Amino acid sequence: MFSHHENINGLNRGKLKGFTLIELMITVAIIGILAMVAYPSYSDYVVRSNRAEAPLELVRLANLQEQLFVDSRAYTTNISVLGVGTTAVYETPNRHYLISSAVVANSFTLTATAQGAQATNDAACVTITITDTGRKLPIACWGG
Repeated sequence: MFSHHENINGLNRGKLKGFTLIELMITVAIIGILAMVAYPSYSDYVVRSNRAEAPLELVRLANLQEQLFVDSRAYTTNISVLGVGTTAVYETPNRHYLISSAVVANSFTLTATAQGAQATNDAACVTITITDTGRKLPIACWGG
């Protein structure tokens, strides 16, 4: 009645092609394992690349502070005096850090403070500083 290639519904099993459920589940499991391994590395990379913005802006603002000192024999606590932004505190272009200036006598310290997700994900480098003498802290946060 039925040939050995037909099932009860009359379909020819020899010509059917596709994936079995087990093959599909193995593929999903492999993708899941790869994602578990890759995601932490990717997250760390994003945090480090966002952190690079702070030292770049700190050095730029320190140079502007030094130029101001040459011109007026004084440093400023108001970042907008340096021609950057409109407020005393400067927000970096990608909005990962706020930079403020502290002045004592003839010295300054610029401090970048992480905000938002950067502050949460980069606990070791929530604050990064540079002084008028070029001292950079914490050292590990300066990428060297």
